[in-house]
Amino acid sequence: MEPPLLEVRDLRLEFSTFRGVSKVVDGVDLTINNGETVVLAGETGCGKSLIAKAILRLIPSPPGRIVSGEVLFKGKDLLQLQDAELQRIRGKEIALVPQDPMLSLNPVYTIEDQILTLMLWQSRKVDLRNWLNLSRDKKVRKESKKKALAMLNNMRIPSPELILKRYPIELSGGMRQRVLIAMALLGEPRLLIADEPGTALDSTVQDKIIDLLKQKIQSEKLSTLYITHDLGTARKVAHKIAIMYAGRIVEFGNAEDVFEEPLHPYTVGLLRALPRLQGKMGEGIPGMIPDYVNPPSGCRFNPRCERRMPICEKIKPEMIEVRPNHFAECYLYSSDREL
Repeated sequence: MEPPLLEVRDLRLEFSTFRGVSKVVDGVDLTINNGETVVLAGETGCGKSLIAKAILRLIPSPPGRIVSGEVLFKGKDLLQLQDAELQRIRGKEIALVPQDPMLSLNPVYTIEDQILTLMLWQSRKVDLRNWLNLSRDKKVRKESKKKALAMLNNMRIPSPELILKRYPIELSGGMRQRVLIAMALLGEPRLLIADEPGTALDSTVQDKIIDLLKQKIQSEKLSTLYITHDLGTARKVAHKIAIMYAGRIVEFGNAEDVFEEPLHPYTVGLLRALPRLQGKMGEGIPGMIPDYVNPPSGCRFNPRCERRMPICEKIKPEMIEVRPNHFAECYLYSSDREL
C-alpha cells in the first residue's frame, strides 16, 4: 500500500495570552493520500487555518508554539527540518492559496514583478544581493513572462498581458484570487493547501473560483487540503471530510458517508443548521465554541451536546472506527460510555 503524502500526528498548538495559555489545537491527526482532496470543515475559530500554518511552520512565535506532534510529508517530519531544507519544500512542493486576496499580494509591485520574484525564488536564484539584477535581465523576464502568461491563460484570466502590467489594486477580488491560484500552481506542487479561497468574495464570484480550482485539482491530480466553514463547498470538492470542533477532529470519513450518515452530534448539528430548499432556516447549534484558556473537561463539545452522558464531562473520548473508514470521537459508539 502506498504511504500517505501527508500525515499529521497528535499536533498540539498553544498561544500565550494575557489571560493564560490558549490550547487552540489539541491533538489533531490527519492523513492525505496522493491525488486526494481532504476538506477540513468546522465553525469559524475552531483552529482550521492554524493547522495549515503549522504544516508550513508559519505559526508566529511568540505568542504561538507547537507543543508536540509530527507533520510527515513524504516521510519527513517538517517540524524537525532545518530552515534551508524547509524553504525548498514550502512554496514549491507544498503551495498555499491564502484566504484573503485583498491582503495577499504586494500593493506596490505589478503582478508580473511578483510572479517573476516567485519564479526566481522557486529556482533558488534569488536573494537580496542578486534579485534586482535578475529582475532587470531581459532574458529572465522574457522566460518568466511566457510561463506567467501560460498559467494565467489556464486560469481563464482575460487579457493576461494587460493583467501582468497591473497593480493588485487595479484588479477585482475574483481576479486577484485567480492570480493567487496561478501563483500557487507555478511550482507544480505535490500538495496544495487552499485556506477558504472564496471567503472574501461575493457568492457568485466565489462559486466560479471554487469550480475553477476544483477543475485544476482534478486535471493536475493534486493532493489537496481544502479548508472551509461552508459544508456546501465541502460537499462539492471533497473526497474525504474531517469535521473539526474546538481544536479537535471529531469525525472523519468519505464525503458521501459523512453527509449521508453523520455520526458525531456536532456534525449532525452542522448539517441540521443548513438552510433548506423549501426556504426554511436551519436550526443551528445552541451555545458557543468554548474558551480555549479554560476548555471543558472531557469532550469539548459536551456543553452544547443534546446527547451528552456523564462520562462526556469527565474523560476525553478516543477516535473510533464506527463503520469501515468512517471515524467518530464520541462515547455514543464506545463500550466505555457506562463508566
